[in-house]
Amino acid sequence: MHHENRLSNKKLALQATLHCLMGCGIGDILGVIIGTIFGLPYVTRIILGVIFGFIFGFLLSVVPLLKANISFAQAAKIVLTTEVLSILAMEAAEAGTELIFPGMRRMGLLHIQYWIGLLTALVAGFVVAFPVNYLLVKKGIRHHH
Repeated sequence: MHHENRLSNKKLALQATLHCLMGCGIGDILGVIIGTIFGLPYVTRIILGVIFGFIFGFLLSVVPLLKANISFAQAAKIVLTTEVLSILAMEAAEAGTELIFPGMRRMGLLHIQYWIGLLTALVAGFVVAFPVNYLLVKKGIRHHH
């Protein structure tokens, strides 16, 4: 029974981390696209990526709750209390990766360096955010959707 519970916790943490990962990835790509189209400064592109990462991470986590007939206000409260730590951990790891791949967002979507940097950033984000989500599940802060 204890083993099943631990496995269930890991599965839930994995699902939560993947939602966060998709949201952050979409946000990063949108930040680069918008930043490139409008010729925004490099730092602004990073900030846009983080903002969009939060928005899409939030949306990808709220939708399953709304489908489970939870009100938007309640779903938003659940997501904000459970996702913020995960998204912050992931975005911090991704931003740290920017130090390893300096200028990757400036290179844009057509450069292989951008995609290698993004993939590395997302892997780093996953590695950092998974234990955060696992701890939230284990402590009962994050529940099954």
